[in-house]
Amino acid sequence: MSITNLKELFIHDLSDVYSAERQITKALPKMARAATDPKLVEAFKAHLEETQGQIDRLDQVVESSDEIRIKRMKCHAMEGLVEEAQELIDSVEKGEVLDAGLIGAAQKVEHYEIATYGTLAALAKKLGYTQAAKLLEETLQEEKNTDQKLTTIAESAPASKTR
Repeated sequence: MSITNLKELFIHDLSDVYSAERQITKALPKMARAATDPKLVEAFKAHLEETQGQIDRLDQVVESSDEIRIKRMKCHAMEGLVEEAQELIDSVEKGEVLDAGLIGAAQKVEHYEIATYGTLAALAKKLGYTQAAKLLEETLQEEKNTDQKLTTIAESAPASKTR
C-alpha cells in the first residue's frame, strides 16, 4: 500500500489500531488468568471492558465521516507485543515475578496505543474530522489512565523476598 497523503495515513493508522484492539481483546483474558495479584487481575478485566468500548468508539469514528473507511489489515506491532506476553506466561512461574512481567508487557501495549491514538487525534484535527478527533482523544485519555493504573499496581506490589 502506497500512502501519499495525510488522509491515507490516517486511514492506515486507524485500520492498524483497530486490528491492535481486536488482538488485545483476545490477550487480556489470558493475562488475567495468568496474574495472581487481585488488583492486576481486576485491572486486566476492567481494561478488557474498556477495550471493547474503544472498539465501539473506533466504529463511531468510521461512522463520523463518509470519507473514513477501515481497511482489513493486521497490526504486526501488537502481534509481537502479544507474543511477548504469551512467552512470559509460558516461561515464568505464576507469582510475583510473572505479575511484574505482565505489568511490563501491558505497559508496552499501553505506550504503543498512547502513541497511536495521539497521532490519530492530531491527524483527525488536521484533516477536519472534529468528531473523530474528540472520540480518539477520549480513548487516548483512557489509555493514559490505564498506564498510570498499571504503574500504581507495580509500585504497590510487595517487595520480593528473594530479589
